[in-house]
Amino acid sequence: MGIEKVKKPRKNPNRTPEQKAQQIEQILALMHGGFSLTKACGTVNLTAPSFLEWTEKDEALAKRYARAREACIEKMAEEVLEISDEQPAVDSFGKIDSGDVQNRKLRVDTRKWLLSKLAPKKYGEKIQNEVTGPDGTNLFEKIERVIVNGKAPKHAKD
Repeated sequence: MGIEKVKKPRKNPNRTPEQKAQQIEQILALMHGGFSLTKACGTVNLTAPSFLEWTEKDEALAKRYARAREACIEKMAEEVLEISDEQPAVDSFGKIDSGDVQNRKLRVDTRKWLLSKLAPKKYGEKIQNEVTGPDGTNLFEKIERVIVNGKAPKHAKD
């Protein structure tokens, strides 16, 4: 059992402008439907680097690609909810299939991780603005005072 090589599409120097426009429309539509760029390009027999080369040369296409990419990210976020809301499979004894639950968890976690990397401002982990000590004081303020003033606050014990 080996790894199968994916046959890469070749560049097509005989592609007409109409064919190129049709491929672009298909790729963008597939991305709006949740396909990754690589998967969408493969579906229309084009390489992702070729498509990205087109976006570098055409600002309008680059903007359309950016919108399609955002739509793809939003579709991925919707999938997280869909996968989470699905009822888990039940085995022949009427018990929840733990393998199915683990598979769903993996699928959700993978999408959440990708979302946090692809759209960190929207889906990334948020860091609390304030970290408080046991007495309720803002620890960042204490650190700032030490750095700015060069000495620890009077009420600090260390």
